[in-house]
Amino acid sequence: MSTLIVIVYPTEAKAEEVRQTLLGLQKEYVITLGDAVIATKTEAGKIKLNQLMNTTATGAVSGSFWGLLIGVLFLNPLIGVAVGAASGALGGALTDVGINDAFMKDLSASISPGNAALFLLIQEMTEGKVLKQIEGFGGVVLKTSLDETKEQVLRDALQKHSAAADSTTPA
Repeated sequence: MSTLIVIVYPTEAKAEEVRQTLLGLQKEYVITLGDAVIATKTEAGKIKLNQLMNTTATGAVSGSFWGLLIGVLFLNPLIGVAVGAASGALGGALTDVGINDAFMKDLSASISPGNAALFLLIQEMTEGKVLKQIEGFGGVVLKTSLDETKEQVLRDALQKHSAAADSTTPA
């Protein structure tokens, strides 16, 4: 069963830094991510989703390949590529993998402009090692599907950084 965690960071750059750290941990088999999306809110209130995979582009490339193959069979590869790319792009645009886009946009409406929400769909993780890596980034937990005990451990780890940052700030 997958776990959803949403953490708000003060900037998109900080959220991206955490996402890259988690992707590095994935290469070390410490965590398995189903999805990792950064949502930001503009000053005008528009929500922008920065997803890992562009399904439209992936669909277009896949469609081009299959269109070329079918076009070669029917002796018109250029039309095959064009039709394949168009249908693949359409299919990719209509495909939503991972976390539901509408859900992310609705939840991101509550963040302040300039802040970034990092949406994580975690399939598996070694909790202690992951927490140790992300606690230095801070952040505020917006939503999780964790049980209360594990959610509190996550909140405490993230607050540890905030408390340390506050104590080093000159008055």
